[in-house]
Amino acid sequence: MKHVIALDVSMGKSYVVLYNALKKCEKEMELIHNRPSFNQLAVLINDLTDGYGEQPHIVFEATGVYSRPVERFMRDHGFTYCLLNPLEAKLQGDSLRMHKTDRGDAHQLALTHFTNLRRQKTESHDIYHQLNQLSRHYDELEDELSVVRNRLHKTLQETFPEIESVFTSKSGQFLNVVQLFPHPDFLLMHSKTVIKNRLIANTEKRISSKKAEEKAIQLLEVANNSYPAAHATDVACDHARIYARRFQELLYQKDACIQQMVSMSEPLEEFHILKSIPSIGDNTAVRIIGEIGDIRRFTTHKQVNAYCGIDIRRYQSGKFLAKDKINKRGNAHLRRLLYIVISNMIKSQRLSPNHVVDYYYKLKKQPNNKCHKVAVVACMNRLLKTIYFLITQNKLYDYGLAPDIVVPK
Repeated sequence: MKHVIALDVSMGKSYVVLYNALKKCEKEMELIHNRPSFNQLAVLINDLTDGYGEQPHIVFEATGVYSRPVERFMRDHGFTYCLLNPLEAKLQGDSLRMHKTDRGDAHQLALTHFTNLRRQKTESHDIYHQLNQLSRHYDELEDELSVVRNRLHKTLQETFPEIESVFTSKSGQFLNVVQLFPHPDFLLMHSKTVIKNRLIANTEKRISSKKAEEKAIQLLEVANNSYPAAHATDVACDHARIYARRFQELLYQKDACIQQMVSMSEPLEEFHILKSIPSIGDNTAVRIIGEIGDIRRFTTHKQVNAYCGIDIRRYQSGKFLAKDKINKRGNAHLRRLLYIVISNMIKSQRLSPNHVVDYYYKLKKQPNNKCHKVAVVACMNRLLKTIYFLITQNKLYDYGLAPDIVVPK
C-alpha cells in the first residue's frame, strides 16, 4: 500500500487527508463539492498515480445524497475506491474516548484503512441505480397516497359519509364522483338522468347506461337519507375535491412509475427470471430488482440475506442464551417488499404450485409449529436463495426442480 486518501463527507463539502505508506499525514484540505475543487483532487490523485505507479487507496463513508457527488467524481475519472457503511466505519474506529470532528473522522478513516481489509466498490450498470431511485419514488408515492386517503376519508365523514358505501374507495369512478358531488345537496339539485349522464361522461372506463342509472339511483337514495355535519357551502367540500383530485394524481403517478420501471427492466434477464416465479408479476419483479440491484455482485446467498437484514442475530453470555432474532441491519424497503411477496404467495397458492408456500406450511406443522411471522421470514430467506440461484445460473423457475433450486446451507 503506497498512499491512502480519506474523505469525511458532509453536506456540500468533504475534509480530505492524504497519508503515505509510513502512516504519516502529508496533506489535508477542505474539498468543496464543485468542479474546481474536484479538478484539484483529480490532479492530486493522478500525480500520485504517475509518481508511484499505483493509484492511492481512496476511502469514504456512504452518507446518502451527500456522498453521491463524490461517487460520481470517482466513476467519471475511473478511480477505484472503498465505500464504507457508516456502521462499519464506526465499529472500526471506535475508541474509549469520544472526540468527533470532521477532521478527526477523516484521519481515523485513513489510519484504520491500514489495519482493515476493505473491499473496493464494484460498479453496477446505471440502470440498477435508476431502478432503485424509481423504486424509492414509488414508496414515497405509496406513503403520500396513504396520507391523502386518510384525509379524504376524514373529510367525507363531515361532508358525505354515505358515498363510500356506493363505490370502492380506490376506484376512479369514486374519485370522480367525489369531485362532482362532495355533498348530498349537490346531488339533490339534479335529476336521475342528469346524474347518470354525468357518471357516463366522467368515467374513464366504459360504463353501460344501465349500470350508470343504477348508480345514480343509489346516489340519490343515500343523498336523501344523509345528514352530514357540514353544509354544502362549507370549505370541507372544497377540501374533499382537492384530496380526491390529489388521490387520482398519485394513482396515475404510481402506474406511470411502474410502467417506466418495466420498460427499463425488459432487457434484463433477471426481470424475466423473477416473473417465472409464481405470484411475482411486473410490479413486484421490477421493485425487487430496484432494491437488490445487480444480485451477481454478491458471492453467496448469505450476503444477500445480510443485505436484506434477515440474517440471524445471536447473543450468548455465560448461561444466558437470548432468542435468535433477525438483525434488521439492512435494506428495510426490500424486507418489507419480500414480506408482502410471501403473503401474496400464500393467498394465491391455489393458482400455481410453489415450493416457498410448501415450506411455509411445513414450518407451521408439528414438530416445528412456527408462528406466522417467523415462518414468513424463513420463507423470505428461502425465496432469496431461490432468486440468487436462478439469476446467477440464468434459469427460469421450475417447481419440479424446486429441491435442486434451493442452495444448501
